[in-house]
Amino acid sequence: MSGNGVNVFYGEKQALFDVDLNIYENQVISLIGPSGCGKSTFLRCLNRMNDTIDVCKVTGKIVLDEDDIYDKNIDVVELRARVGMVFQKPNPFPKSIYENVAYGPRIHGMTRTKDELDDLVTSSLRRAGLWEEVKDRLDQPGTGLSGGQQQRLCIARAIATQPEVLLMDEPCSALDPIATAIIEELIDELRANFTIVIVTHSMQQAARVSQKTAFFHLGKLIEEGPTDQIFTNPINKKTQDYITGRIG
Repeated sequence: MSGNGVNVFYGEKQALFDVDLNIYENQVISLIGPSGCGKSTFLRCLNRMNDTIDVCKVTGKIVLDEDDIYDKNIDVVELRARVGMVFQKPNPFPKSIYENVAYGPRIHGMTRTKDELDDLVTSSLRRAGLWEEVKDRLDQPGTGLSGGQQQRLCIARAIATQPEVLLMDEPCSALDPIATAIIEELIDELRANFTIVIVTHSMQQAARVSQKTAFFHLGKLIEEGPTDQIFTNPINKKTQDYITGRIG
């Protein structure tokens, strides 16, 4: 997946300026930078979540498997099955644990029989590291789980449609350190099957989970590269200043 010359406007105000970024298969890329720097705005361009904001306009090109995702012939519902998303606060549907995971595959017609759907729900919950904790209460509401479990349920829900790319917008910021560690371990396991883009306000988290890091500042992509290099030997002084706490 790649963005080429991506600009975003909210009414008159420009939020992103000419961003070029390649996102590679089966890697985790972290988007870091101060609050309001454009990292979440860019993330939301990747599955057209910005379409839900009337005054928002996106220009430039974002390509997934050679498809320009802003082409007028692209089915946005189908796009969001290919590019799943996990939000900052866990947001399970007010339905059973089973129905939370089954919902996407059902509306996309991904399974033919109840057995196939059962298998997909089970495998998604297993991949999200939640199966052992919920297998005896699949008919209970997802909202009854703890915060960390709810976030893993949202990850199971996102991966149930078998997306190519998984977007995560500060997925651990509402969680305690133990739940955060579980999610980080999960991100590392999921990388084998998915390309993951994560916005994080925690540089320690970016260093732990990602292979590539991109630093945004005031709506511009300042620098991107291998995570080790960005954190130990950044090329741009602004990146250095951010990482050492001089700007934030």
